[in-house]
Amino acid sequence: MLFLGYALGKAVRAAQGRLGFPGGPDPSAGDYERYSQVVDVATAQWMAVATGLAAAALVLATVTAAGRRIPRPLMLVLLALALLGVASGAVMVAAGGFFGLGADWEWYQGVAGVAVTALLGATVWSYARATAPVRGSAEEDLTEAGTPG
Repeated sequence: MLFLGYALGKAVRAAQGRLGFPGGPDPSAGDYERYSQVVDVATAQWMAVATGLAAAALVLATVTAAGRRIPRPLMLVLLALALLGVASGAVMVAAGGFFGLGADWEWYQGVAGVAVTALLGATVWSYARATAPVRGSAEEDLTEAGTPG
């Protein structure tokens, strides 16, 4: 649900042609200028919508039968990349919210960033544990069947 909320917030800003996130600090005119030299602001926000939807699908895949058909190593890499992205965003929000560095985020937004990172970390950990191969079971099965192990 968190990533769907992110996607919705970015869609609102994309439709408005604005940078940032609803409820967050308003980017400066200089931020707009620098950003628009690289990519159109609305396009960047729509790409963020796609990223949020992809992240929501990835998290959903960790708990569905269809998702369990995705190779475990690929899922772990994708989850690690998502966690890295979320954590880097949380660091920036926390730096602004707790220490006044960077954008003018509020302390509670910093707490939310840390909480979202912890929740995604728990998702990755839970998936890794739930899909881990059972140690020794293949050897025990071969030995019990009389096949040299």
